[in-house]
Amino acid sequence: MPASHPTTARDFERVALNINPGGWSVQTERPIATLLGSCVAVCFFDPKLKLAGMNHFLLPSRSSNKLADDDIVLNGDYAMEVLRNAMYAKGAQSSRLVAKAFGGGNIVSSINMAIGERNAEFARDWLEREGIPLLASDFGGAWSRKVICDPVTGDVFCRRNPINQPDVQAMVRAESEYEKSLIVPKPTPASQGKKIELF
Repeated sequence: MPASHPTTARDFERVALNINPGGWSVQTERPIATLLGSCVAVCFFDPKLKLAGMNHFLLPSRSSNKLADDDIVLNGDYAMEVLRNAMYAKGAQSSRLVAKAFGGGNIVSSINMAIGERNAEFARDWLEREGIPLLASDFGGAWSRKVICDPVTGDVFCRRNPINQPDVQAMVRAESEYEKSLIVPKPTPASQGKKIELF
């Protein structure tokens, strides 16, 4: 373990790399943190390499809305693939990968009141389908969560917070803004719908 490795929860929070909705990171020493409402974060760990990764997604799968952006890491199916591939790119092996997952709180959502529950179910199903053991999880409930993953040990710390705290309200607003960005139609190219004259 590095000499400067954090030893207390406060130390972990101070040095952690924070990821936002739609974000992900793979680290070998620096802790990774995020704040969750109805979103879910899945942490991967390869114990041999002491390599960890975390994502943060809002929806279980890509929208069926053809106007929505197809390249949004915010969606669980894409976020899981991106994170796993990033772990593989750093040398992780599927036979060693283990997972821990958190979030899916019952936070009011403009898209679907059960989005947290759907996210949690998606995470469990995806990991089971891919044969990646889920060693620990904390889903649901009427609260948000601060999650910090330590890539050196694979430990993940999860603190539940009442949803009426100011920083939690800011997180709920951030998730809401991200939800809205998912349902905004793609801009129509200027040439689309115009007649082209050949000469």
